[in-house]
Amino acid sequence: MSLRADAPAPPAARIRRFSRAERWVHRATAVLMGVCVVTAAVLYIPQLAVMVGRRELVVRIHECAGIALPVPVLLGLASRAFRADLRFLNRFGPHDRVWLWAALSRDKRRSSRPAGKFNAGQKVYAAWIAGAVLVMLGTGLMMWFTHLAPLMWRTSATFVHDWLALTIGVVLAGHVGMALGDPEARRGLRTGTVSREWAEREHPLWRP
Repeated sequence: MSLRADAPAPPAARIRRFSRAERWVHRATAVLMGVCVVTAAVLYIPQLAVMVGRRELVVRIHECAGIALPVPVLLGLASRAFRADLRFLNRFGPHDRVWLWAALSRDKRRSSRPAGKFNAGQKVYAAWIAGAVLVMLGTGLMMWFTHLAPLMWRTSATFVHDWLALTIGVVLAGHVGMALGDPEARRGLRTGTVSREWAEREHPLWRP
């Protein structure tokens, strides 16, 4: 009796990719980011605002989720595996430039996209989203605590916060779309393990 093509690989053919702490950090961050995006949509889209109502409550939920957004990452620093993966994400090597060039030139050959545990696209996304969250947190605090800055600063903070929020929404949609197209990557975040065949194909330079 043959296995279904989409069935998970046998345990012996699977390798560990993420620890429990790393999976918890990703899930908690995703939930908080989702709350921020949904509440922001309710606050800025009139039709949703009318449908939901209770604007003051939505504002408070948005503020609390935004303040809490860095917390999972800060707690995750207690995990050695999480710290190790942060170092991987922060290091760009010659193979990452090759990967980016292949992606920009739309070269779909696997051999033209060498990657370690994380490919260059994932590294760029992680760096960008980390910076964006810090900017959103800073501008959000200026908008929330009006006594922290003069009016001109608060006006500029509101402009940056609103447009960066729109950009984050677009980037997150792309991130989710990429994840939907790779069920094995999603399985790795859900269970912590991936098939050896997937790892060798998508991340040939990774040595677990």
